[in-house]
Amino acid sequence: MNRNKLYKFLLVACLVGYIWLFFSLHHENEIQTSQMTVCLFKKTTNVPCPSCGTTRAVMHLFQGDFSSSILINPFGILVALIMIIAPIWIGIDYIQKKDTFFQFYKKSEQFISRKWIAVFLVILVLLNWYWNIKKGL
Repeated sequence: MNRNKLYKFLLVACLVGYIWLFFSLHHENEIQTSQMTVCLFKKTTNVPCPSCGTTRAVMHLFQGDFSSSILINPFGILVALIMIIAPIWIGIDYIQKKDTFFQFYKKSEQFISRKWIAVFLVILVLLNWYWNIKKGL
């Protein structure tokens, strides 16, 4: 993936995430009472996926409730950080005509592709998935 495609993809993803977060914050009570879910995996299997609860975790985080955010889904912290940092960093890169975020992305990709790190991260995802199932998300 080249720099421009990555930047456009992340900016669009963040924009969609902000729109979904705004919608969720303004319809929180309706969503909770209706048990509405957008997770296709959960709709199909009745089993929560590893990322189920991420929207609620981000909402709690943005409302300052850090402990609830972690208890709902720790992935929410990662998503919130990406939603905050990525657009700012990409904007700075565009203004300064640099590619520091892209270079960071490539180095991160190389780091994560190491076998022992990839296995460790897969184990973390599986543990989070197990926890989501046990919590009954």
